[in-house]
Amino acid sequence: MSDLDEITPEQTLLDQLNQASSLEPSQRAQLQHVLSCSPFIQQSLAAEPGILDYVINGCADDFLGDGLEARFTRLSGAVDARRALETASFGRELRRLRRREMILIAWRDLNGIDDTDATLRSLSKLADFCVAEALAYHEHHLQARFGQPRGPNGEPIGLVVIGMGKLGGDELNYSSDIDLIFAYAEEGETDGRKTISNAEYFIRLGQRLIRSLDEKTGHGFVFRVDMRLRPNGDEGPLAMSFDGLELYYATRGREWERYAWIKARVIAGDAEAGRELMDMLRPFVFRRYLDFGAFSQLREMKRMIEREMTDAAMHNNIKLGPGGIREIEFIGQLFQLLRGGREPALQARRLIPVLAILEEMGELEGHTVTDLTVGYDFLRRAENRLQMLYDHQTQTLPDNKFDQLRLAIAMGFEDWGSFLYALDQHRDRVHGHFSEVLRLPDDDDESEEPLERVWNGLGNVADRVAVLERHGFEQASVLERHLSSWRDTQGPAISGTVAQRLDQLMPDLLHDISTYQGQVAILDRMLDLLTAILRRSVYVALLIEQPQARRQLVRLVHGSPWIASLLTQHPILLDELIDPETLYAPPNKTELAQELGELLGKCPHDEERSLDELRRFKQLATLRVAAADVVGALPVMRVSDQLTWIAEVILEAVHQRARQQIEARHGKPRALNEAGDEFTPGLAIIGYGKLGGIELGYGSDLDVVFLHDSTDREAVTDGDRSIDNSLYFARLAQKITHTLSIRTPAGVLYEVDTRLRPDGVGGLLVSSVNAFAQYQAEHAWVWEMQAMCRARFVAGTDSVGDTFAGIRRQTLTQGRDPAELREAVVGMRRKMRTNQAETPAGLFHLKRDVGGITDMEFLVQYLLLRHAADHPEILEFTDNIRQLGSLRDAGLIDAEASEALIQTYRTLRDAGHHQALMGSRPVVEAQAYETERQVVIDQWKTLIGCVPPGTDSDSSE
Repeated sequence: MSDLDEITPEQTLLDQLNQASSLEPSQRAQLQHVLSCSPFIQQSLAAEPGILDYVINGCADDFLGDGLEARFTRLSGAVDARRALETASFGRELRRLRRREMILIAWRDLNGIDDTDATLRSLSKLADFCVAEALAYHEHHLQARFGQPRGPNGEPIGLVVIGMGKLGGDELNYSSDIDLIFAYAEEGETDGRKTISNAEYFIRLGQRLIRSLDEKTGHGFVFRVDMRLRPNGDEGPLAMSFDGLELYYATRGREWERYAWIKARVIAGDAEAGRELMDMLRPFVFRRYLDFGAFSQLREMKRMIEREMTDAAMHNNIKLGPGGIREIEFIGQLFQLLRGGREPALQARRLIPVLAILEEMGELEGHTVTDLTVGYDFLRRAENRLQMLYDHQTQTLPDNKFDQLRLAIAMGFEDWGSFLYALDQHRDRVHGHFSEVLRLPDDDDESEEPLERVWNGLGNVADRVAVLERHGFEQASVLERHLSSWRDTQGPAISGTVAQRLDQLMPDLLHDISTYQGQVAILDRMLDLLTAILRRSVYVALLIEQPQARRQLVRLVHGSPWIASLLTQHPILLDELIDPETLYAPPNKTELAQELGELLGKCPHDEERSLDELRRFKQLATLRVAAADVVGALPVMRVSDQLTWIAEVILEAVHQRARQQIEARHGKPRALNEAGDEFTPGLAIIGYGKLGGIELGYGSDLDVVFLHDSTDREAVTDGDRSIDNSLYFARLAQKITHTLSIRTPAGVLYEVDTRLRPDGVGGLLVSSVNAFAQYQAEHAWVWEMQAMCRARFVAGTDSVGDTFAGIRRQTLTQGRDPAELREAVVGMRRKMRTNQAETPAGLFHLKRDVGGITDMEFLVQYLLLRHAADHPEILEFTDNIRQLGSLRDAGLIDAEASEALIQTYRTLRDAGHHQALMGSRPVVEAQAYETERQVVIDQWKTLIGCVPPGTDSDSSE
């Protein structure tokens, strides 16, 4: 007799079942295959042949979960009849359902009707349904005794049942426990004749629910229930209020609990309250910053796995052994914990979609995802079919040759050896990817032992100073004093975890600092930054786990105190240090707009979060520019371009969101044009100064003017709460300026200056284009026309921007008396210089002193106003560099003078950026820029006919 004959069901049983159900030949073959693969199903059908009809009928459904309610009704009666059953009878009916469904699921799986995904979802749906049925039954009976639980304001309160682990992920295996957590929205009491507290009510309800599912009777059990994932495990209350859960996870939640909540899902009870709870706990699970603190936990878990794998028996465990299911899950969960807060797509509960998303994000290679996906499918099928043998919860391969053959045949192989070979191929690939993807820094690397002693304050001061000197530190005694003082100050206030992480970090950090000049200043900046992040020790972990990020940080802190300050104020930006390729290659305007759109798209209705996302976007984008600037990857003009693009993208996004919010309340503005046709007026944001001139620097304000093109005819919004268009646009402008300038925990976007609008601070915040044109034609001062030279449309409605461009051209091309223009321009420059503070002797203020940037701007503006009437083409651009080129092309200044001025302007602007990055005022040694200053003075003489006001040879007469 062959081994195959030993596992083939008896002919008598096949005949008995065929006679009972009149099977077709294909169904008879399916039956024989299932019985060969599962002694559990053999025994079940032998004891109750009628189950086979249930199975055959169930095979007609597309997805088993969709027909559960109907099948249970046919089996045990409608809902009212089920509610009327005695508790024992209800439990019996649930167990009857479970046995039939498990046989039906196994039948479809073993015969290839369902793929692995459908099988896992069917098992999860069965658990959901049984939990919901048991909850509804006991809720009905408990409320008949105690009434409805209610909150402080009388609102009804229901139990929320959270499915954890594989149940939460819709990935339940065949003979799995189900991990549950019970919660309820608020404390209070029931409203029945006999009242009890909500806490007591829901604990009683939970106890009854568990007994209905977990208790083993003569009819078996429904699902084994594990409640140990709740706060404080077996010692914690069976059900907790939302406030209690939030407090626990905020103050005592541990890393492994974050892992547990990744797949959490509301499976039964009050669905609306459950959504509220999930939203409440999401920040605990998915941190909004990259969570490199997870690495320390992962390291411990990986060590645990490796210790377990030393047990030879573990090799036969397809879940916990090398290359098993757990390794694939770890890969997905690591990235979910690291990036889920920033990438909502990674908050998906199911593993395979997460792996696909990681491939789309570029976090995992395509071949890696393919191997993991195929391997996961094979391993989960093997796990299910192993458990289908006897309906036992096991992941260990059988050592009985008959069960080995049953499993091999169930998996589609002719013999055990063929199955084992395929299994090992999958496990080898999975384990290889696991080792590669989750490769962590070697704990046994040689440490900088002498620098460790310095950090830990071991030995006497002289010894520590000597160690620092040997490592190349200048001013070693000063540096040692600063380091010791900081360590002694911070030590008593930090947790043990942070202290351990600092012990790992500081020797490496000192080594990195030693390679630069100005080491004391670098250390002081780094200590300020560390002080800011100690309470968020995940960032300390980042600098340990990502050495390249730490080295990038030291490089930037050395190059720019401004960057150091930015990172200290906003440590979330430290995440960007991980990838130097993106850090030093700032995106263009289109890419910036797309990036901001994706960020804001994650919080379309969350005003507070959108404000923070706008600020984080600006900080991140500016950091990229500054980093590229520090390492010389961007020329000065590109620095200004980048900073201006950032502002433009933000302005457009803020305008769009503000408009949507106001239109949601008041509708869209409408008006009639001159022809009597209705149109939709729009708003334009006009940039002046550095914004208009595409010359923003780090920390620049935004000079803006708001214009709309509404007429006065039937000018109202079309919403239910209609308002006049003038009020609509005033509110729109106010909303924009408020969004830009309000201070949130994430900082301020931009300081906004609107004083360049018609009539200054005394004028309307928003002007119509007609009123603006009239003002420019009849009332504008020469200095306002100078400002107009650098003005341009930066955001809002394009058609209004086009109208402004026409007004600008018309205004600036007016004929002017050269003498009057010269007097007005020079007089304004003299007035500005008279009202400014004196720069100390020997120093030069790059912007406002004689021969500085402002003098160059006045020179260009004078030439534009002087010649635009005859040469309108010189008005095309708003930045000084290209305006000088236009003046040259028009023959208004010679090429040599143009090139000298352009080079001077670039030099002074570059110096200004450098001073900003160094956290300094734009004041430098005067001697260093004498040549550039003289170029400006000489061109004033040549092109205006006098020297700039304030020059030694200047006469105020």
